[in-house]
Amino acid sequence: MTVAATQRLSRLLAMVPWLVNRQGVELAEAAQRFGISEEQLVKDLELLFVCGTPGHMPDDLIEAEWDSGQVYLGNADPIARPLRLEPDEAVALIAGLRTLADVPGLAGDAAVTSGDESRETDGSTQLSAVESALAKLTAAAQDAAPAAARLAVDLSGGAEEGVLRTAREALAARRRLHLRYVVPNRDEVTERDVDLMRVLSVDGRWYLEAWCHRAEAVRLFRVDRVASAQLLDVDGTPPPQAKSREDDAALFTASPDDLQVTLEVDPRGRWVAEYYPVESTEELADGGLRITLRVATRAFVPRLVLRLGGAGRVVSPPELVTGTAQAAREALASY
Repeated sequence: MTVAATQRLSRLLAMVPWLVNRQGVELAEAAQRFGISEEQLVKDLELLFVCGTPGHMPDDLIEAEWDSGQVYLGNADPIARPLRLEPDEAVALIAGLRTLADVPGLAGDAAVTSGDESRETDGSTQLSAVESALAKLTAAAQDAAPAAARLAVDLSGGAEEGVLRTAREALAARRRLHLRYVVPNRDEVTERDVDLMRVLSVDGRWYLEAWCHRAEAVRLFRVDRVASAQLLDVDGTPPPQAKSREDDAALFTASPDDLQVTLEVDPRGRWVAEYYPVESTEELADGGLRITLRVATRAFVPRLVLRLGGAGRVVSPPELVTGTAQAAREALASY
C-alpha cells in the first residue's frame, strides 16, 4: 500500500466515528477538522458510500449524505464503535512501542549540521509521542502489561545498525566518512567521501544526508545500500553551500536536469502517481492517468513499464518509447 493510500485509510477510519457523533456537521467544519479541502472530503465521502461490512449488499454499506452542505452518516455503527484489543494484541502493541522508543535516532541524537550551525532533529518530539501512547496503552491494557514487560526485541548487530552507529559518531565528532555505496541503477559500487549533515528516517527507511565530495553537491544515501562506512581522521564539517532540505516530504524532489517522461496508465496503474514524485497528472477518459515525471536514469523507465504489466505505456520522449518496447520484447524472449 502506498504512503498516500495509507494516510487516506487512517483518515477514513478516524472520520467515520467523528461524523457519526456529529450528524449534520457543515462540510467546511469537517474538512477543517481533518486538514483537507472540501473537495477532498467529498471524495472521501464518495468512497465511504461504497464501504461497509462483509456481504456488500445495500444494507451492509455506509449511508452518506452531503448534498445540503451538511454531512450525515448512517449504517456505520459497527465501524464507529471504539476499538477493543484482545490481550495478545495489546501485548504486541506495547512491545512494539517499547522497541520503537529504543530505535537509534528517535530521541534526537541525529544532529543536523550545515556549515557552522548545528541543531537537533525533531526526534525528541517523536519520542515524546511514542512514550505518551505507550503510557496510555499500558494503563488500558491492565493484565496484559506485565506480559509485555517480559518481551524484548534485539535491534543490534545488523549491517544497517553498524552504519548508523558510525554515522552518529561522525556527526558527534564532525569527521568525514568514506562510503562504499551501491548504485542499483548501474549495478556498481562507488567510493566517495562525504561530510555528514544528518541521519533521518523517511517511510520506514534510514538515510544519510551529506555533502558528497565526488558529486560536489548534497546527496541522500540510503543506509541499506551502504556497503561500508569508515570514519576518517579529517574534518567533516559540510561547506557553507551545503543546504539541508528541512521538509522531509520534499527530500526526493527531482532535479531540473533530470529527463522528463510522460506515461499513460490505465486504472490499474494509477498507483504510480501516488508512489513516485510526479510533476503533473491528467485524467483520461478510461479512468487512467497521463503522468509527467522526471527520472535521473533512462533505465528506470523500462523497468517501471514492465512492472506495470500492460497497465501503462511511454508516450514521450520518442527514444524511450522505442527503448521500452525493445526491453519488453527482450523480456518476453527470455521465457
